[in-house]
Amino acid sequence: MSKKAKQKFYVVWRGFKPGIYRSWEACKKQVTGFEHAQYKSFNSLEEAENAFEKSYESIRELKGKKNLQELTTGKKPILNSLSVDAACKGNPGILEYRGVYTDTGTEVFRRGPYEEGTVNIGEFLAIVLGLAWLKKNKLNLPIYSDSRTALSWIRKKQVNTKLKWSSKNEPLLKAVLAAQQWLKENDISAFTLLKWETRLWGEIPADYGRK
Repeated sequence: MSKKAKQKFYVVWRGFKPGIYRSWEACKKQVTGFEHAQYKSFNSLEEAENAFEKSYESIRELKGKKNLQELTTGKKPILNSLSVDAACKGNPGILEYRGVYTDTGTEVFRRGPYEEGTVNIGEFLAIVLGLAWLKKNKLNLPIYSDSRTALSWIRKKQVNTKLKWSSKNEPLLKAVLAAQQWLKENDISAFTLLKWETRLWGEIPADYGRK
């Protein structure tokens, strides 16, 4: 007999109608197509109610983050850098990605939500946008990503995904094609791309905190 999935509760801080929802489908209607939507799932109604009374940012900061200034690991991240990450509800599902300064967590850019995508695609696009942002602003900071797959796609300048493209995710396909073309037209050899060591340092600073 299959085990019944435990019910989750969804808090929407920024969406068409902020509130607490008892199903992903109900939450999805409030965040799909809403620019810079803020939402997260919880395992109990009590957790969701407590979270809704606080800000999304404060809840996100509590999730899996370590104080990078106080790390005692032998290997440490370069704090003067960019960190990028993506969040996807479902696989495929609603996709967002962003980049932040590693040392402060200050957001540099954010894109989405896209109606249908995958985490790896979001990670890839975040790295490319980070590279383009650095080049435009004549900066040369390292970029951290926690996705080995996305980093390999950057090296190959080609996305290798099983996602089925359709009219539903056409905006995302256009973004991927534009990113691939940008990589082919721009020399990125001077930039440093690094793998974020989650096991040592906790969640990457650009993490959305929705796990």
